Amino acid sequence: MTKGEAYYSTGRRKTSVARTWLKSGAGRVIVNDKDINEYFGRETDKMLLRQPLQVTETEDKFDVFVNVSGGGLTGQAGAIRHGIARALILVDPEFRSILKKNGFLTRDPRVKERKKYGQRGARARFQYSKR
Repeated sequence: MTKGEAYYSTGRRKTSVARTWLKSGAGRVIVNDKDINEYFGRETDKMLLRQPLQVTETEDKFDVFVNVSGGGLTGQAGAIRHGIARALILVDPEFRSILKKNGFLTRDPRVKERKKYGQRGARARFQYSKR
């Protein structure tokens, strides 16, 4: 990897979309122009998006810059994790087997089920009364 080279990838989870850039650096993570500690309150969300870097042992080799939109914070963290994993494959194709084994390359297909007409919710019905 040369000095000015950056690797771009997109990650998705639920309705969140994360545009991710990896650049050589000291391990900073910037999300929507804010530091990771400023953007995410929960420690689990911070831990979630660092997982691909920890598994590939590249945590202190890259700076991660992310623009993320849509969904909630946990969905956004999952989208960022997916984006980082995809970008790491561009850095070194050898990482693919490690990332795939840990499930970081699979886009999580679970989304909220829509509400249906004639019902109170996606599956819940209106209460039935005989009289």
